[in-house]
Amino acid sequence: MAVNNNNNKLLLLTFAICRLIVTVGLTVVPELLDVGLEGRLSVDTWELEAASVDFGRLSRGAPSEVVHPATAEDVSRVVKAAFESEFAVSARGHGHSINGQALIREKKGVVIEMGKGGSGVRVCEKGMYVDVWGGELWIEVLSATLEYGLAPMSWTDYLYLSVGGTLSNAGISGQTFNHGPQITNVFELDVVTGKGELVTCSEDHNSELFHAVLGGLGQFGIITRARIALEPAPHRVRWIRVLYSNFATFCEDQEYLISLHGKPGRERFDYVEGFVIVDEGLINNWRSSFFSPSNPVNITSLNADGGVLYCLEITKNYDHQNADSVDEEIQALLKKLHFLSTSVFTSDLPYVDFLDRVHKAELKLRSKGLWDVPHPWLNLFVPKSRIGDFDKGVFKGILGNKTSGPILIYPMNKSKWDHRSSVVTPEEDVFYLVAFLRSALDTETLEYLSNQNRQILRFCHGSEINVKQYLPHYTTQQEWMDHFGDKWTQFNARKMQFDPRRILATGQQIFQFHPSSALTKEDDM
Repeated sequence: MAVNNNNNKLLLLTFAICRLIVTVGLTVVPELLDVGLEGRLSVDTWELEAASVDFGRLSRGAPSEVVHPATAEDVSRVVKAAFESEFAVSARGHGHSINGQALIREKKGVVIEMGKGGSGVRVCEKGMYVDVWGGELWIEVLSATLEYGLAPMSWTDYLYLSVGGTLSNAGISGQTFNHGPQITNVFELDVVTGKGELVTCSEDHNSELFHAVLGGLGQFGIITRARIALEPAPHRVRWIRVLYSNFATFCEDQEYLISLHGKPGRERFDYVEGFVIVDEGLINNWRSSFFSPSNPVNITSLNADGGVLYCLEITKNYDHQNADSVDEEIQALLKKLHFLSTSVFTSDLPYVDFLDRVHKAELKLRSKGLWDVPHPWLNLFVPKSRIGDFDKGVFKGILGNKTSGPILIYPMNKSKWDHRSSVVTPEEDVFYLVAFLRSALDTETLEYLSNQNRQILRFCHGSEINVKQYLPHYTTQQEWMDHFGDKWTQFNARKMQFDPRRILATGQQIFQFHPSSALTKEDDM
């Protein structure tokens, strides 16, 4: 009787495999059909299509299947099958990568849609931390923690990103100068390595894996749980923007403000960012709550240096108990800055509305069909000592007067970054993020902006400005070796330790997918 049951199961399994191949016309991964998934395995055309593109829309993938895990053990089962049967695996959060980093390009590979699943969000009020499934979005983390009057300390500007995704890069925003990137605010991780092992790690336990995964571009494991530090959440935010026509003065003021890190809250701002304005269309239309159409800001009238203006964006968090003193604290800080006196723009809003500000812009763009378009973004870390040269060569040179999207610029303190992580930053105490967040509505614009990105990188190389890409994209291993510099040896060794068959995050194009050649007999035991 048992033999017949087994034969029936084999027959059903064979039938299922054949049906998948005939119906979908794809190379399926039969090894996944009998690993005991609690979640769901899909070869539906629309799901494969969704997993074949990302936010950048600059490249395409071709996964064989899409897995929706229900638990961390599901992720482990899939990766272990990949390790044993030699196929690629990419974890996908919200699909917000730019250059296909989370795509499957191999003929045989699986995308794990982390999305909804796993353990969700669990807040520990006493311990001041939150345990989060790797596929949860930061907006969901914020919503859950605010129920306890708590919130994470470090953010990204856009909250519809997955926790595992931002922790695999760094996670930065205007709070980074004071609290560090998101990766420095993590207590503990659960990670599925490239061997399919589910490992809990922290600074004190399996620390090599912990530091490798943080900022590790998905190369060493898939984050299934993160324990993130919390603080009391403020109620409201005073959001201020001021303009500068002189770049050096703009930078001096930004650098002064981030030097106040670690000061009591009343003696510093809580958020420091900025952006570059090279055309009036951007300043009068982008986030127009600050710049009213009835009172437009005119670049020419403000004597912009080289036709360029610079906007400093700062916030002050406050609660009901200190609402009476917040204006006094703000004025004391503003008196030490040197912005154009007629260019102060202020808004007051709930804390959650400020953190979720970019989503409102997204909804407007979606309503006009302007969101799902190519995004040839370029994000650079520029050393403080060369930011003036970058301004002259790029903002006042290469860009011209058409940007096709925001250009962010703000400094960070290197001391707030943990050198043990996999992230690479310039070797200076202060460095700037310069983020070209552009959109291309047609093929001609895409080619123009992509060429401009290449010009910017060539200018930096020719001028010996040692920039480092954030959310890096390279196509050769030599370029990756140059990017990591002194960290390459360690990065490569960690890859061999935690993902010896090079099956994880192959879309990054850091390592060639040669599973058997990378495996030693010791690994196979």
